[in-house]
Amino acid sequence: MNSLNRFKRRLILRLVKSYIKSKKQNKTWKPGKDWVQYSGPYFDQNEFVSGVDTLLDEWFILGAKGREFERKFAPLLGKIDGVLVNSGSSANLLMSAVLKTKRGGNLPEGSKFITPVVCFPTTINPLIQNGFKPVFVDVELPNLNLNLDQVEEILKKDKKKEIKGITFAHVLGNPPDMDRLIKIVKKYKLIFLEDTCDALGSTWNGQPLGSFGDIATCSFFPAHHMTMGEGGFVAVNKTQLRMALASLRDWGRACYCNTSKPGNVTEGTACGARIGNWFKGQKGIVYDHRYVFDEKGYNLKPTEMQAAMGLAQLDKLDEMHDKRRVNFERMYNIWKKYEDYVYLPESHEKANPSWFGYLVTLKDDVPFNKLQLVEFLEAAKIQTRSYFTGNALFHPAYEDLAKEYKDPRNDFPIATKSTKDTFFLGVYPGITEEQMDYIETTIDKFFAKVKENEKYVDITQMY
Repeated sequence: MNSLNRFKRRLILRLVKSYIKSKKQNKTWKPGKDWVQYSGPYFDQNEFVSGVDTLLDEWFILGAKGREFERKFAPLLGKIDGVLVNSGSSANLLMSAVLKTKRGGNLPEGSKFITPVVCFPTTINPLIQNGFKPVFVDVELPNLNLNLDQVEEILKKDKKKEIKGITFAHVLGNPPDMDRLIKIVKKYKLIFLEDTCDALGSTWNGQPLGSFGDIATCSFFPAHHMTMGEGGFVAVNKTQLRMALASLRDWGRACYCNTSKPGNVTEGTACGARIGNWFKGQKGIVYDHRYVFDEKGYNLKPTEMQAAMGLAQLDKLDEMHDKRRVNFERMYNIWKKYEDYVYLPESHEKANPSWFGYLVTLKDDVPFNKLQLVEFLEAAKIQTRSYFTGNALFHPAYEDLAKEYKDPRNDFPIATKSTKDTFFLGVYPGITEEQMDYIETTIDKFFAKVKENEKYVDITQMY
């Protein structure tokens, strides 16, 4: 690159930095007119500069920055390595798919996995898509984590040892009793697939969530703890497992250049023998190793630009986790005034969650319903979200699974209650103190109306 082009490049990056800084400095928020987002990217100019800088390199597919990200991120889940993919959903898909490979244990189709019936679909969909079978358990109040008593009951009844594993997502970053869970996993020799898509930065007894599972996943969707626009991660401790995951991600390729020589296609291959006799039992046939396939794979790679933006996000992770905890504490204090009406989230004394959101579940027989409270908040431009599936067996996608239960509504009573009575609010770092004040004022107004007349509240009179 000549000096003029280097100058132009520096100028472009300075302008990007200046533009983003100015845009953010001039951003305003008006209560009741602009939304209080439940989540979103927590970016400054660095993510944009990193992304544009990578584009100017004209290397678009996953390369050296992607591999750098993989090496830096895996330890955050307590693992030694992993693969970067295009979404958390893809991460969960690969986490299940790798179990069917030779390097992943050749787990047969029909193997059963315990999973909570309240979840995000991409916790259970990969099981089904890979020929495994979910065995549902209910959840517990107030935190909606899986009911470990039911887990043990089901395992005791599994005389044929058909249940091979357990998988679940830590609810909004808040883990169940991990000591008890790991005892169960070890006692019954289960595979533990740990979905930490909502739990980056959360710990148990000082150990990061993600480090407990045989395989762990994370999501970089814009709503999550960090983002690169889209993206996900599968983390492991075994080199052979990492190689199988990389193959599945990269069309099933046998070639491991993307691991050992990422972004380098002109200076020889990682194996040092690109053209060779790669086909077992096929004498006299030589072939290009780049087009030899070990697995029945996919193309689930993100872009190099995403990896560059992700590296910039890593620099502010501690700040983001701290702000989530501060915002959660403020939200907890707001709702504590109304604990006669709603359950307050609880975390185990060994847990230190980096909260994804603030969970609200109405208590029984309160004089209003979830729709009234949610519509009141949304009318005030405060975003809310349902807790994902609620009872998954109510959804059309899982009608075939629901038929296996006598009464999904009453067989899973807490899941059903969560469908009717649970939602969550945001605690993400972009929520300002001014916005928190506004949230508190709005919630106070709702409950002032409730206390005025302790009967079923007419939502039409509350705006």
